[in-house]
Amino acid sequence: MSARAAMIALHLLVAGCAVAPAAAPPAAPAAGPSAAAGDDAGPLPALAYYQTLQRMTPVQIARESKALAALPATPNTQVRIAMVLGHPRGQPDLARALTLLEAVLKSTDPGAVSLHPLARLLADNYGERHKLDGQLDKQGQQLKDSQRKVSELQEKIDDLADIERTLPQRPRATRPPGIAR
Repeated sequence: MSARAAMIALHLLVAGCAVAPAAAPPAAPAAGPSAAAGDDAGPLPALAYYQTLQRMTPVQIARESKALAALPATPNTQVRIAMVLGHPRGQPDLARALTLLEAVLKSTDPGAVSLHPLARLLADNYGERHKLDGQLDKQGQQLKDSQRKVSELQEKIDDLADIERTLPQRPRATRPPGIAR
């Protein structure tokens, strides 16, 4: 019984030495992303904004694009506009998004410098997508050309088959009796 009481006391003593967890920072208000677009600067809020874009519908993305266009042209806003322009569910304009990101990368503004790693990542991603879109268009054109050529060749084959059917039958060559092979 005393061993049991000693164990309980030991547990209480150890529990009293434990450090209480720090209070969590207050949660950000649940306002729409465009309301906070001008207030939050830096890569972490921009990444959070990117995550909210992933949950948006195409209509919401179009609305967000209009809201961002009304904000002042800060590096933070430029990165967010580039994110909207590069979003696959929106109206992608990768060339314009790349132009905005290059402007942020060339800027020496402290707000832009903190966004350089994110802007470089997005620019690399959008550059690859732009290149792949070009290759896809080229392959689509090649496919159309190949299908057209196949169709033309099939028509020629059909025309040759029609000509062959209209030719008179050749008489079968018969061998004279007595000639052996």
